[in-house]
Parts: sequence; C-alpha cells; structure tokens
Amino acid sequence: MFLKNYNLKNKTAVVTGAGKGLGRACAIALAEAGANLVIISRTKKDLDEVAKKIKKLKTKCKSYVCDITNYNEIKNIIKKQNKIDILINNAGNNIPEHFTKVKTKNMEYMVKINTVATFNLAQLCALKMIESKNRKKIGGAIVNMSSQMGHVGGPIRSVYNMNKWGLEGLTKGMSIDLAKYNIRVNTVCPTFVVTPMTKKFLKNKKFKREVLNNIPLGRFAELSEIASSVVFLASDAASMITGTSLLVDGGWTAK
Repeated sequence: MFLKNYNLKNKTAVVTGAGKGLGRACAIALAEAGANLVIISRTKKDLDEVAKKIKKLKTKCKSYVCDITNYNEIKNIIKKQNKIDILINNAGNNIPEHFTKVKTKNMEYMVKINTVATFNLAQLCALKMIESKNRKKIGGAIVNMSSQMGHVGGPIRSVYNMNKWGLEGLTKGMSIDLAKYNIRVNTVCPTFVVTPMTKKFLKNKKFKREVLNNIPLGRFAELSEIASSVVFLASDAASMITGTSLLVDGGWTAK
C-alpha cells in the first residue's frame, strides 16, 4: 500500500489566528481529518463559532482568547496542554506602505507579530512536543504560514517581505534542529486568498487586476485549497517532507 495516511485521529493541533480567514479554515480542516484542536485568537465570538463547528465533527476543541504577542499568556496556554503534535503558526498581519513611507511603529508591530511571536510560539510548542516520550516514533509537524511574498518581492510590501523571507529562513533552521525528534517543519505559501485581511486591499480595482494578471491560473486561491495543503503537511502523507515550502500560488513564483 503506497497511499500514506491523512488521518489525524488522536493528534492534538494548535492553530493561531483561528477565528477568521485562513486560521479558521485550517482549524476546521484539521478537525475534519480527525485532530483535536487548541484554537487561539483575539476575538471570543469568532472562536466560539469555530469551536461549535469543530465539536460537530466529534473532535475535542479548547479555545483561548489571547494576543500571540503576549509571551507570558501564550506560554501559559502551551504549558497547560497535555500534549501537542501539530502547530499551525498562522496568526499574522500586514500594513502595506511604500518603503520610503514605512512608519517605524508599523514596522516594529509587524516584526513583533509576524516574526518574534511566531518564533516564540514555535519554540514553546516544539519544547512541549519533545516532552512526549514517543515523539520520535509518532513524529510531529509545525507548519508556518508564509506567503508567496516569502519568495518574491512585491510593491508596498517591503516589511511583509522581510517578515516572510525571515520566516522561510527560520523554517529551514528549525527543521534541521528538530529533525532528530522527528518533528518536521515546513511553510505553506499562499497567493492572494479572499480573507477579511485581504478583502480591504482587493477593493482597489487596479490592484485587484494587477494581482490577477500575476497569477497564471487567473484566479485567487480558495480557503479550502490552503487548508488542504496544511492538512497534507501535518499528516503522515508528508512524513519525508521537512525544511521546505509548499507554494499554493497558482504559478505566481513560476515566472
């Protein structure tokens, strides 16, 4: 039998930014694959709605209202989990500004949420994963949510480029250090997906047209297409894949 298993039964997955958009889609898809969830977001109402959907799928779900830039809070949440097998390091933000007009406070905020908080959470979850005595046998997976902008440059996205290229480098370094524990680390790199975060940028018709012209498949990505890629990398179907990027970009970076 050559088809490897996508079943995540008895696995516990942490998803950040799980209340909306990509995080929400990933959390529900992981639950559909059988995983128990630990979902984290800043908005209780959103979390409650996602938790309700997950529980209908007959898997367990714990939810925590937390800003991932608050290190002590996030540390306490991770500490109290019995075990963690999967981390989807998804929470992040973007404030598009021309490089010459980037405000220092915006740059520092984006570094804090997209780089520092992502690093901290990955480290905390990796330490928790290593606590499991059978980790080497059962394996673990960390998926850092990157972007096509971690592979190419983009207008009014210099800080976001910096964050995501840094995340690609972090992923490679982590994958080497964690390989001896059989913890795999990869990124998923979407093109533009219509989410609450991108919706406001895509209201600009000229920008929307330029984006579509850059995607050879000629359309935006669907949430389900990103979530499926995340489930694949989290599962045993990807058991030999680590330290790399799965580009879900409709061909944007092929040019």
